[in-house]
Order: sequence, then C-alpha cells, then structure tokens
Amino acid sequence: MPSDKRPPLTLACQECNRRNYVTTKSKTNTRDRLELNKYCRFCRKHTAHRETR
Repeated sequence: MPSDKRPPLTLACQECNRRNYVTTKSKTNTRDRLELNKYCRFCRKHTAHRETR
C-alpha cells in the first residue's frame, strides 16, 4: 500500500491546461507545487507543467 508521504499527483500543461503526466513527490521535503518542463503531445513542444490539486 502506498504511503501518504508520497501521494500521486497530476501535472497539467500551462499552455493548453491538459493533464498529461502522473507522478509522485515527497510531501515532507517539497511543500510547494511542483513545476517541471515536460513534453506536451497536444502542443507538440516542451512546456512548463505544474502540479494540479
């Protein structure tokens, strides 16, 4: 069973607002929202993807 310290979260593209990726992060080490540059297949380019609620 997964721990509550590393819950799954979704990353959404900042340009088209589509939810493309699912990942995990450590809640104890990283309190703020995660933002990564990932490839968006809908925009067909690398864009900033941000954690959604």
